[in-house]
Amino acid sequence: MSRYTGSSEQRRLRQLLRQIRMEAGLRQDDLADKLGQSQSFVSKYESGERRLDLLELQQICRAVGLSLTKFVRRFEGSAHEAGQEISKAAKTFLGKRPKR
Repeated sequence: MSRYTGSSEQRRLRQLLRQIRMEAGLRQDDLADKLGQSQSFVSKYESGERRLDLLELQQICRAVGLSLTKFVRRFEGSAHEAGQEISKAAKTFLGKRPKR
């Protein structure tokens, strides 16, 4: 079965969702129990096979002890960091190009 990859923003979102679950010390089935869902629910949104709505995201944040506001700030912060990495890599690449 092929997995959905999506945009870089969607990948960052999935990575952050997995990270906050792991930081809370929860396995997928532990979080699923807290959410009243199956383990496949967690697996599918972490792999990108399923998208979450805002209320589901809020429920997940509560289950791991994180406010939705803090989650969004972390997501926005990861976008800023990703942009800095791309900018740094581009400057390095452009700086090493032979001059014409």
